[in-house]
Amino acid sequence: MLTPARIKRLISIQRVLVKYSLDDLIATSRLLRPLRFVFLFGGRRMDRDAPLGQRIRLALEELGPIFIKFGQALSTRRDLLPPDIAAELAKLQDQVPPFDGQLARQIVNDAYGFDLSEVFAEFDDTPMAAASIAQVHPAKLHDGTDVGVKVLRPGMRERIRQDLEVMYAMAELTQRYLPDGQRLRPVEVVSEYDKTIMDELDLLREAANGSQLRRNFEGSTQLYVPEVYFDYSRVTVLVMERIYGVHISNMDALKAAGTNIKRLAENGVEIFFTQVFRHNFFHADMHPGNIFVRTDDPENPIYLSVDFGIIGTLNLKDQQYLAENFLAFFDRDYHRVAQLHVDSGWVPPDTRVEELESAVRTVCEPIFNKPLAEISFGTVLLRLFETARRFNMEVQPQLILLQKTLLNIEGLGRDLYPELDLFETAQPILRRWMEERLGGRAVLNDFRTQWPEVRETLRELPTIARRISEQASNGDFRLTMDSPQIVALRDEMRQDNQRRYRVTLGIIAAAVGGFLVYTGQYVSVGWLLVGVGAAAVLLSRPR
Repeated sequence: MLTPARIKRLISIQRVLVKYSLDDLIATSRLLRPLRFVFLFGGRRMDRDAPLGQRIRLALEELGPIFIKFGQALSTRRDLLPPDIAAELAKLQDQVPPFDGQLARQIVNDAYGFDLSEVFAEFDDTPMAAASIAQVHPAKLHDGTDVGVKVLRPGMRERIRQDLEVMYAMAELTQRYLPDGQRLRPVEVVSEYDKTIMDELDLLREAANGSQLRRNFEGSTQLYVPEVYFDYSRVTVLVMERIYGVHISNMDALKAAGTNIKRLAENGVEIFFTQVFRHNFFHADMHPGNIFVRTDDPENPIYLSVDFGIIGTLNLKDQQYLAENFLAFFDRDYHRVAQLHVDSGWVPPDTRVEELESAVRTVCEPIFNKPLAEISFGTVLLRLFETARRFNMEVQPQLILLQKTLLNIEGLGRDLYPELDLFETAQPILRRWMEERLGGRAVLNDFRTQWPEVRETLRELPTIARRISEQASNGDFRLTMDSPQIVALRDEMRQDNQRRYRVTLGIIAAAVGGFLVYTGQYVSVGWLLVGVGAAAVLLSRPR
């Protein structure tokens, strides 16, 4: 609901939009439209003749980290934006106005509980990069190692929490009143984003993420992840090996170094799919501000990655379905794509598979065998959204990070090497993963991994079987279910066990009696036991 605090934040957002002469955006929002004229005659407004991209960037910077991140995400899709706006938004990747260097020094001192000079021989108050959540200062350890010191911006948690409250309010209104509200699951989407961005405020978590990613790509000739110095890292401070490379967006420098751009682009796709499917641990903030290239060997360029605050993972079910969807798509098996969507529950179970198959074919078939430069992914996405709406396809909040990262990677690929064939590059990687995941060797590996548990279970089976047999023989076997059929079956089994018990005793009695009569000892007792045994067997017969 719109609490006073949320309304106050909405008004402050509008004030910023009006300040930068972006109030036309307010007119398109039914929620904000009634407030449009509140600030039109008060405060200083930026000239409408100023470039629109510049006005949007400045507004996002003033609105805070969540809005800056939105601008960063947009900046990776130059194919969807006018060039001037894309160029301005690209400045949000690592050129956000920094906070004071002396304040950064104080934050580091407070985190350590002592003066930072005890850790660093040098610490530059001027940051070498500044982004939405933190800024990075060059420094040198006492052993001469060059490092980057990432310092969290002050007051981030409060500002982000305030904006998240507004996002929750908007999501609740959307879910309640928009026709597609339930299908879009906006509250769950915001909740997923809430967890992601709040985790990003813990730089120790980022340090752990970076360490895991470094271990995953240890020895790789495609990606290098800098070393993290845990001894000097805290919740608000992260110390990491300083890397030197060419910024991924600096195409002039990459070409001047003779870099094999085609191989670089193909390696980027392979790195992404390796992270998602082989490692199930992927860097989910792959905008150009976080990626550099080492060009020592221009024919074999190596990616250098930083900023591991946002990491994505998938459960095995989603991972499996995604891989199968990708492969079915690459094979143009649209029936399989449609069936997988039904099987996974992404569309209602009563969806007609043939209709969904036809819709997916209509959207996807035109883009095959085309390089990135000839594909309008904006148009494709819009048509896919229309298809999703038509078939009541629910948004999958757990996949939003992956979708965002995939769009980033595709945007990078378009900038690097527009002739790149995404399908040809990704298909072998996925097929290899599927073979490893489902092939005979994978089954053997799973069996080898699970063998200790299987062995213990087998060792316990005789004891379990004996106990069940004893309980069944004594009529003590219980099934903890209340179904009438189960109750009737349980009664029948009990009666059957009792019959078997009486038959067994009867046979034993008759056998003992027959033996006594045969040997001539206790003949009268023997005949009595034979009679009792026969009677027990006859009386135990089902009626």
